Amino acid sequence: MRTLIKHIRALSAPADAVIVQGWVRTRRDAKGFSFLELNDGSCLANLQVVVDAGIPGSAHLASFTTGASVVVNGNLVPSPAPGQKWELRATKIELLGTADASYPLQKKGHTLEFLRTIAHLRPRSNLFGAVFRTRSKLAFAVHEFFQSREFIYVHTPIITASDCEGAGEMFRVTTLKGKPDEKPEADFFGKPTYLTVSGQLEGETFACALSNIYTFGPTFRAENSNTARHAAEFWMIEPEMAFCDLPGDMDLAEEFIKAMARYALEHCAEDLAFFAKFVDKGVPERLQFVVERPFVRVPYTEAVGILKQSGKPFEFPVDYGQNLQSEHERFLTEEHFKSPTTVFNYPREIKPFYMRLNDDGKTVTAMDVLVPGIGEVIGGAQREERLAQLQENLEAHQLKPEDYWWYTDLRRYGTVPHAGFGLGFERLLMFLTGVANIRDVIPFARTPGNAEF
Repeated sequence: MRTLIKHIRALSAPADAVIVQGWVRTRRDAKGFSFLELNDGSCLANLQVVVDAGIPGSAHLASFTTGASVVVNGNLVPSPAPGQKWELRATKIELLGTADASYPLQKKGHTLEFLRTIAHLRPRSNLFGAVFRTRSKLAFAVHEFFQSREFIYVHTPIITASDCEGAGEMFRVTTLKGKPDEKPEADFFGKPTYLTVSGQLEGETFACALSNIYTFGPTFRAENSNTARHAAEFWMIEPEMAFCDLPGDMDLAEEFIKAMARYALEHCAEDLAFFAKFVDKGVPERLQFVVERPFVRVPYTEAVGILKQSGKPFEFPVDYGQNLQSEHERFLTEEHFKSPTTVFNYPREIKPFYMRLNDDGKTVTAMDVLVPGIGEVIGGAQREERLAQLQENLEAHQLKPEDYWWYTDLRRYGTVPHAGFGLGFERLLMFLTGVANIRDVIPFARTPGNAEF
């Protein structure tokens, strides 16, 4: 039976009759024997294999080049080499798949830009192996966090007729052969439909029946932005809680971020050490900073005042009624408060229709969770549960009430205060790994002009 290299490294005693399958990273030949560095993706470290001349399969050793896939039978023995506890002394080797000289992942440095062009092969590199192992573990941690708190996992639709954010940046889904706007009633769904930008609105319907729910799935935004923080397809985590107000929403959001940072420190230590060495040396300290320090909560108006009085020469000017930029958010967390920060009560004009209007008539119960190194990582709000006010909000945002009839029904039948937030999974991974570009924390990036693989 195949043994994973990560399990071999954890063994406390040698083992006989081990079978390892993986890909060759390097091969070094000496007189009478060769060294293979083997990796199967289960961990960062390679396993050194000693292949003596004359064992079964060694006649084909010249074909065991970088990238080739192999099976090795052998015995684990203590390794004299520094940095590794065991090595495998092969008793039999078998070549499964060759890799010729054109294999692009030879043992040398590669730029991230180049690796994006070979996204089908880049998971074999040390960096992307670490990134996607971390992504897998944190996806599990997300479910564990909510399931342990008895939230119910809801699958919301990928195809929708509702624009949750009201910004119009949506991908049209159509089977019409001509122009998409011709005869919408003749389209597959009988109306214009789009790829969802959020599962929030549908999630609210379930929260108003099941109390606490969360969604975790792909979302899409047709925003023509080629920045390091934006992608056209990304994954969103969106909890929704009935009988919850803004303070309760902030409590959960802050608790979630601390839990994810703690989980990464405890369960991804080897890969985090790699990120700290080769990507961002401040990663472990930043995560520990978030775990240990309490969140500071500051109203938006006060945050704007702090930024304007800072004397800091920001690239983007700061003024009331404008969204905070990443540089503003990072200043608040890294320099002013020196603590993770939650900004709340934003101006009504810059937030979507579904956010609850405060008693001042000027601000809504919105909140953004800010962390060092990234800035905003979570955005959320208490939802507007009052029917008349929601109808006024729809009108103010020039949205058709008939398109949201089912959403307003929630306010007619047993309405309750409820709140939730949205978190881009890739943005979370950027914070946890220090990887600066969203294209490098998602397996196959979808960005303007790029839908390869």
